Amino acid sequence: MKHPASQEFYAYWDRKRASAAAPERGDLEPGHVRHLLGDIFVLSCDASAGYPFRVAGTRMCALFGADLKGRSVLSLFREADRGEMQDILGIVAHETQATIAGATSLAPDGTRIHLELLLLPFSARSHAPISMTGLLAPLSPVGELQAYGSLKDFSLTSWRHLKQDRRGPRALRTWSLIRGLTVYEGIR
Repeated sequence: MKHPASQEFYAYWDRKRASAAAPERGDLEPGHVRHLLGDIFVLSCDASAGYPFRVAGTRMCALFGADLKGRSVLSLFREADRGEMQDILGIVAHETQATIAGATSLAPDGTRIHLELLLLPFSARSHAPISMTGLLAPLSPVGELQAYGSLKDFSLTSWRHLKQDRRGPRALRTWSLIRGLTVYEGIR
């Protein structure tokens, strides 16, 4: 990870997950990463809809010149990279594997913008839609974000899954209590 915002958000996510594969969505408190919220997003893990944004930070929306809510994250990438990006998103969502990726885009004035994309899974819960969070930040200062206005056709330049050390035995979390039946995560 190169961007300080990615490093900080990953460290916060890692602390919140404790020894689990990923934290639950409710474990992350926006107040603790308030200064990063402009770069943070939440995606719905709906592959058939292209992993649409549930919410996207203001700095992210400024980079694209529009509100991203409901828009497919795959639509931000050029056609040649969408299949690989969909595979990466599937691994993050279904294998709870944190991933970091590099991307480039051309601004309307022809300036090449390099960005870092952090993708972080949430722990799946029964009867709740699967989602993931992440952060998108430019690697070099972009000055006034409004000057770029509408980045598009991202190229995927690199990606890697992040090693997630599990400290000690996995913590069991109670998913639900139903008339004396307790369901625990991680037990079969």
